[in-house]
Amino acid sequence: MIDFPRMSRVRTRPTREETREKLFQAAAEVFEEQGIGAASIEAIAAAAGLTRGAFYSNFADKDELIVAMLEDHVDRSIQHHRELLAQHRTPEDFIAALSASDRNRRDPLGRAPLLHIELILFAARSERRRPELAKRLRARRALVAEILSGIGFTDPEQGSAMLLALEDGFRLHRLIDPASTPADSFVRSIGELQKLRAAKS
Repeated sequence: MIDFPRMSRVRTRPTREETREKLFQAAAEVFEEQGIGAASIEAIAAAAGLTRGAFYSNFADKDELIVAMLEDHVDRSIQHHRELLAQHRTPEDFIAALSASDRNRRDPLGRAPLLHIELILFAARSERRRPELAKRLRARRALVAEILSGIGFTDPEQGSAMLLALEDGFRLHRLIDPASTPADSFVRSIGELQKLRAAKS
């Protein structure tokens, strides 16, 4: 009797992570086309090529999806910065690598800064969701403070808050007047601040 080798079972169902990523990408498209308030769960699921059941197996409602999208964006940003920091230890190298890098290919909110701000405001209007946004803000601040402490900042926590406020401000200014606010305005400003710091030392 010939013993044929067993064929490995091919996985056809997407993983939970793949399903969530599809929903994030689809939701970003639907929100931009229809607006956050008008977008329905049915429209988001359809744009993702999924059923309503697939949506509800991952998120209780649209608010939970929005918070998850914001968390995913922050997590991607933190991971990206940590990877750059591991390869570029000096401030000058890190800033240059940050300017040249592109982390937006798989990040729907990285590609759509206006939608990113709209989602933050949408979630911030809910007192119940606000603590979750604050948690992610603190995570961003902690990462930047870690970077600053490594290059000798005397008050890395305050420096972190300042830099993130600067980044958010430039993002808003670029949305209002892109002609006077280049895409690399934040990174260029960090470079100028580093030059000032170097000149004083």
